Amino acid sequence: MFDTFKPTLQRRSFLASSAAFAAGLAFPFPKRLSAKTASITEISLNPAPGHAQLVPLPYGKTPVWCFNGKVPGPEIRIRQGDRARITVKNGLAEATTVHWHGLRVPNAMDGVPDLTQRPIEPGETFVYEFDAPDAGTFWYHPHQGSTEQVGRGLYGPLIVEERDPIQVDRDVTWVLDDWRLTKSAEISEDFNHLGDMSHSGRIGNTVTINGRVPQSFGVRKGERVRLRLINAANARIFGLDFTDHDPVVIALDGQPVEPHTPDSGRVVLGPAMRADVILDMTGKAGSRVPVIDRFYRGRGYLMIDFAYADTPLRDLPPEWSKTLPSNPLPEPDIANAQRHEVIFNGGMMGGMVMGDMGGSMGSGDGTESMRSMMHAGKIWFVNGVAATGHIMDPLLTLERGRSHVIAMTNATAWHHPIHLHGHSFRVISRNGRPTLRREWQDTVLMAPREKVEIALVADNPGDWMFHCHILEHQAAGMMGVIRVT
Repeated sequence: MFDTFKPTLQRRSFLASSAAFAAGLAFPFPKRLSAKTASITEISLNPAPGHAQLVPLPYGKTPVWCFNGKVPGPEIRIRQGDRARITVKNGLAEATTVHWHGLRVPNAMDGVPDLTQRPIEPGETFVYEFDAPDAGTFWYHPHQGSTEQVGRGLYGPLIVEERDPIQVDRDVTWVLDDWRLTKSAEISEDFNHLGDMSHSGRIGNTVTINGRVPQSFGVRKGERVRLRLINAANARIFGLDFTDHDPVVIALDGQPVEPHTPDSGRVVLGPAMRADVILDMTGKAGSRVPVIDRFYRGRGYLMIDFAYADTPLRDLPPEWSKTLPSNPLPEPDIANAQRHEVIFNGGMMGGMVMGDMGGSMGSGDGTESMRSMMHAGKIWFVNGVAATGHIMDPLLTLERGRSHVIAMTNATAWHHPIHLHGHSFRVISRNGRPTLRREWQDTVLMAPREKVEIALVADNPGDWMFHCHILEHQAAGMMGVIRVT
């Protein structure tokens, strides 16, 4: 076990000492990272070791890995339909890449080492260039050694602005993360721990918003905020309860959805997932309203307070539209779609769950014991195969331009956020029941024993990663390749 940092998750007294950090919770809006020439935005990203004041004084800065000296890395903002040209110079002592999570980029720009590009070695430079067809909330992170590189702070937000955005008083990005810190506020070195990899992943003991333990976020009564939430954690699932506020979800994983209040009242985000939420600030002037993470039963904790100014902005919420314009996604023809089956299994208690669901564990030949497979790093399986790297025979081959339905079964005892590169898909059913909104997503959170159907048009050619975004599960085998040809 690691020498644990004094936990922040249930101690309001610790959070209260972080007032100096509250001003950093919102990224500036709108701000370009560099000058634009015509419709091309030029951006430089430099992954390298650095330091960040994750937790308040008297603790010192934590050694991290970061982009451009910041955790999170700089917020990239481009307009829908524009082109980004991003120069990445690797200042790490090891190879890296950058994956543009959720963006429908050309395969050669997807940032998967060896599969779509040669890794960027120390001191080398690679230029990513792509157009942004979809407006929405996305993010970037390495796909090389991601359990450690993301776990040490290498990630940042990428916002594609609508050509005709909805009206709000403020557009704010919160990048959520958790960290496993020691008592000296350093990152614990126990990456790829067998217990993490075979259970729920690397859950930390310190939660940050935009790279710091927060106390409060200043608001005004009557204000309308568009809150862009990004879960950059290796493994933590967030279930945000806004208490006296009614969050209205207007986009999931960057894609517009019918504005709605979540059924549970909580905004649930698995690792890599995003949600755009409209919050009308209806609290009393001068009051404080908590935001509480309640995803894990019996382990709720105060994340942050909304701190109301003494002077209201307006008495009542504005009557502006909350509906985002659609993105140009091809609509799948479900009635004539080709169907595919995918089963995820493995992990602790995996054999028991598979037995209950009528299947079996392992790689298909039944000769390896669970213990020997775990010690070999084969802990999780997709259709009976545990990935050992990014280069694999295709799990599925999808005919380009055709509609496809992928029926997925989570035959494990754990949650899995399943991500498909290069495409967005409609979530059309859960456990045989049609979904109410058929939401577009690129990462879908599957509960234990749950069956989920997704539908898409395979219109982006190439070999695409398809994996669990609990990064320890991905590293331990829950990853495959889907080929579009």
